[in-house]
Amino acid sequence: MKVFIATDHTGLDIKNKVKDFLEDKGHEVEDCGAYELNLDDDYPDFIGKAAEGVSQNPESIGIIFGGSGQGEAMVANKFKNVRCALFYTPAVPVQAIDITGKKSTDPFEMLRLTREHNHANMVSLGVRFLTEDDIFKAVEIFVNAEIAMIERHTRRVDKIRIIENKLDS
Repeated sequence: MKVFIATDHTGLDIKNKVKDFLEDKGHEVEDCGAYELNLDDDYPDFIGKAAEGVSQNPESIGIIFGGSGQGEAMVANKFKNVRCALFYTPAVPVQAIDITGKKSTDPFEMLRLTREHNHANMVSLGVRFLTEDDIFKAVEIFVNAEIAMIERHTRRVDKIRIIENKLDS
């Protein structure tokens, strides 16, 4: 799988570690920066490159890093065909039982669900709110989760695309 990664100075070290991790797992990684520590750099410059890559390569995914991940997700979601989820803390779900009666108290469940249900193709990780172990776990879950081609989910994603196309015109 092709994975676009990006960060500003805040996530530089962990981005480089995740890049090595993904390559060791056999993924093709395109590093969109930052490449060196520069406290004055601006995350939209790097995140935009990764989101553009995902937008133009429908079978790819993106993993981006920021302090909170909020601004990075906002930038990514400006690109056509990008659905970027935010993950910044492993909170235990308040609603521990889903609609099917399945019980879950796994705080990382949202990563799998956002891939399956929302067809998310990018994830923004808030590095100031996650441990390094949490980040690697989040990356592994997101990369390995499969999009569920269930009618109700594809119908909802199609509606997102309709809205997106209205905004383009």
